[in-house]
Amino acid sequence: MSTIERDVTAATLQEALRKKEEELEALRVRLAEWEAGYAAAPKRDVSFTSVSGREVDPLYTPVNREGAEGHDEALGLPGEYPFTRGPYSTMYRTRLWTMRQFAGFATAEETNQRYHYLLKNGQTGLSVAFDFPTLMGYDSDHPRSLGEVGVCGVAISSLADMETLFDGIPLDQVSVSMTINGPAIILFCFYVAAAEKQGVSPDQLRGTVQNDILKEYQAQHAWVYPPEPALRAIVDMFEWCSEHAPKYNPISISGYHIREAGATASQELAFTLRNGFEYVERGIARGLDVDDFAPRLSFFFDIHNDFFEEIAKLRAARRIWARRLKEVYGARNPASWRLRTHCQTAGVTLTAQQPENNIVRVAYQALAAVLGGTQSLHTNSMDETLALPTEKAVRIALRTQQILAHETGVPNSIDPLAGSYYLETLTDELEAEAEEIFREIDEVGGVVPGIEAGWFQKEIAHSALRQQEEMEAGSRVIVGVNGFTDGSEDKITIETLRIDRSVEGRQRASMAELRASRDDEAVQRTLSALTEGARTGANLVPLILDCARAYCTLYEIRFAMEEVFGSYREPVFF
Repeated sequence: MSTIERDVTAATLQEALRKKEEELEALRVRLAEWEAGYAAAPKRDVSFTSVSGREVDPLYTPVNREGAEGHDEALGLPGEYPFTRGPYSTMYRTRLWTMRQFAGFATAEETNQRYHYLLKNGQTGLSVAFDFPTLMGYDSDHPRSLGEVGVCGVAISSLADMETLFDGIPLDQVSVSMTINGPAIILFCFYVAAAEKQGVSPDQLRGTVQNDILKEYQAQHAWVYPPEPALRAIVDMFEWCSEHAPKYNPISISGYHIREAGATASQELAFTLRNGFEYVERGIARGLDVDDFAPRLSFFFDIHNDFFEEIAKLRAARRIWARRLKEVYGARNPASWRLRTHCQTAGVTLTAQQPENNIVRVAYQALAAVLGGTQSLHTNSMDETLALPTEKAVRIALRTQQILAHETGVPNSIDPLAGSYYLETLTDELEAEAEEIFREIDEVGGVVPGIEAGWFQKEIAHSALRQQEEMEAGSRVIVGVNGFTDGSEDKITIETLRIDRSVEGRQRASMAELRASRDDEAVQRTLSALTEGARTGANLVPLILDCARAYCTLYEIRFAMEEVFGSYREPVFF
């Protein structure tokens, strides 16, 4: 470029900036006049804040984003860095989001029947809910499981149960998500071994195991081992899956439970992504190439009631993740920069009072998830605050997604709200708030020291308290709870699912039969090898797979590692 051409280009740019400033100044004058009239007008007697407590301005214009650096670059195009507008270039015009329903109850046989029902009714992926003993790594016949077997999810105590759970369901064709954390590596191995029984190799498997232990210490509390050995097991899965199960997501880094515990949108965003960075750093420290495992890291976000805030949260998450993976961790593969997420509508927003209202809440939340660009979605059933959902409630929840996908026209345009002054300002604000929280986490020493000091737990508790106080004071209306009540709130007005109390006895009998029929020598040999591998630092996945194939039980495998790792006991923080 010649000197003359450079001078012309500089002059043109300077003139464009001058015109933009003149336009902004004219807008400021008009806004001042508008604001004078707005200030004099009567307002509704409510607090104009988001669910997270953020003050919401009455109007958003280009002035709100004045000085935003690289606006167009920060927005980009769908499927291009920094992925603000979506992780894929064609989004729902090529493929709709995966429609999942979180399902599991009683025994593997009964849940298998529910899965076949869901697939017959158009569900495109399965999501496994385990009962509480399974979540904590206990067998159904363990004394600590008494009264809880099959109550809040399906009881899975061995490979035999996992085989039954997916009987007649081709695991090379159906994507399966499993919500399990403390003993996740064990349930994953049961799943891989069950697939082998079907003749399906690990490289054909698609799906996700949640396996996010950091958020358990921060919010949900379903842990087994202390942080360091738990993180080791997760990186073992990164390593093994990158070689043997490249289509499978070995972790779903979850903000859902952080938000359900009372966090704000910005806390959910920041804590989740910072946990994700911690997993990346652990993988790199193991010697793994970030591009060998980062493309299979997936996320899981809560979609709460504040419509625009939730959309902005997903857009900000993609932008932050892309920038960090590229600029801080040196990922070269664009697939490593691309944040892919599952979303679930907010269980904490469901009410036992006037439960039919939950159908409406869920529909709006589902719309926000889709406008935010989710890859997978679970819609809660209206009765889930009362019990596990009935088939009717599940069908309504699934139909909510199908109506959204096929009748509303919403999936036709990619990121249709882009350019909204309000939405773009919210996206910028959430990104800035997340970066500030990252700095606070660094100041307390990082994620694990923050957990051990109770910092995360206290931050979430403070936010939960504020929201509860707002609800009790009536400054935030919950329809059917503290406003618009009609006298029906003291009685259950819909049918609920009841778990047959014979489930526990049947499960115990099944386990007794398993223990009597398996090869005891193989059980002891594989468990001893696992304990030794835990002690020496071997990758745990092949060793646990051998245990699973020998029909060792969940608790037997858990205990074989616990002899080396110990168990986690949370300090008292409050």
